[in-house]
This record gives sequence, C-alpha cells and structure tokens, in this order.
Amino acid sequence: MAVLIPLRDQVRSAEPSRIDLHDRFAPPGTAGHWLGTDHLGRDLWSRVLEGLGWSLGCALAATATALAIGSLLGLLAAERPGALRTVVRQTSSLVMAFPGLVVAICVMAVLGQGFWPLVLTLGLLTWPVFARVVFAEASGILARDYVLAARLTGASAVSILRGHVLPAVGPTLFVVGAFHFGEMLIAESALSFLGIGAPVGVATWGNMLADSRQYLFNAPWMLAVPAGAIVLAVLAANLTGDGLGMRLRIPVRREALQ
Repeated sequence: MAVLIPLRDQVRSAEPSRIDLHDRFAPPGTAGHWLGTDHLGRDLWSRVLEGLGWSLGCALAATATALAIGSLLGLLAAERPGALRTVVRQTSSLVMAFPGLVVAICVMAVLGQGFWPLVLTLGLLTWPVFARVVFAEASGILARDYVLAARLTGASAVSILRGHVLPAVGPTLFVVGAFHFGEMLIAESALSFLGIGAPVGVATWGNMLADSRQYLFNAPWMLAVPAGAIVLAVLAANLTGDGLGMRLRIPVRREALQ
C-alpha cells in the first residue's frame, strides 16, 4: 500500500473530489469506476488512494511521536532510579488508566480537526506502550557486566545509552512499532468516522465510512471499500510485526502492549 502513495496520481481512474451526479451509486465493475461510486458520483478507487496518504501518514506520524516520547522517558527512567523513575511510571499508568477514545474526543474538541492535532493527540495518549517496553529492556541491559565495565572506565550515561542500550532495544521497538501502527490506523479512522479527526470533505478512510452510513443497504460497497482498505492495512502491519519478531527472534506478547 505504501508503494501506491507516490503512484496514486498515475493509477487512479478519476479525480477523487470530482462530483458527477449522473454516476451516483454506480456498482463495482462499472466502466471507469471499477470499485463503484458514492452518493455524489465520486470514484471510490480514487478516494481510497487519496485517503491512503492521509490515513497511513497520520498513523505513521502518531507512531513515531509515541515512539520518540516513550523511548526517551523509558530510557531516562531506566538510567535514573529514584524520583524520575517513579514519576515516569506513575504518569504512564495514569495515561493508560483513562479510556483512550474518550480522552481523544475531549482533546480533539480543544485542538480542533486536522492532521497534526490528530497526530499529537494519538501520540500523547499512547507513548506509555513504548515507555514500558524500553524501560523493561533497558533495565536488563544496564545491569549487564559489559555496561558496568563501561561505567567503571568513565563512560557517560549518554554514551552508554547511545552505544549499548539503543542498539539492543532498537529491534524490539521496530516490532512493537509495527503493531502500534495498525492500532493508530484504526484509531485515526474511528476519530474521523466520528467527525472529530480529519476535516469533513477530506478523502480519508474514516470519512468514507461516515459517508456510507446512510446508504448501507442501497450501496453497501460504499462501506465495503474503505473497510476493506483498513482491514488490509492493519493486517499488513500485524504480519510485518509478526515477521520481524520471528526474524529477529523477539517474542512480543500483544496483551503486554495493551
């Protein structure tokens, strides 16, 4: 799917925002609209491709934001026992204790709709996942003999984290990040479906799902097309995470990431 992002202008069959009321509710397989059209005659294939960049980009940016914040705080908590560790652990527990969707709705109501408000909201609500993983991994690494030897030679905390901890934690972060990407994709689509994510009129998979609600029985393909795209993208992310975990020999329990 990511390969289609730079090629979407070449492979789409029509302008995603072009309205043609004469082609309303064209079923899949119609000439020129092989995935059909919506209630305004807009080509669904073109709109799925247009939403590809927004949905995948938002999920990727939110994952990167959560990874950066969580990794930094997890490393600091592992390296600095005491008050800082307590604050990080208690804060992460507090963030995870609140229902994420409800908090996201409240935050988006304050920040407003848009790409970056959505990225910031999702990133700030999910960083504890990475913080806990990094803290657990880094704590074990910092207790190893070669790290203790590096401390005795006068190595600074920054050099130890950069030279010994991050390279060892990196593969695990890639695996966790792949699973997290799928979760962020679902979250972005859910918030857009509720009307508080992407602005109305922007071709995103969540907005396409919202548009299909009134025409579920008359034009079920309006629901099936964006829903299928979401399922395929999440499945690809999860399979990537499984593949990376098996290749890197990293056991990742999904229930531990919740």
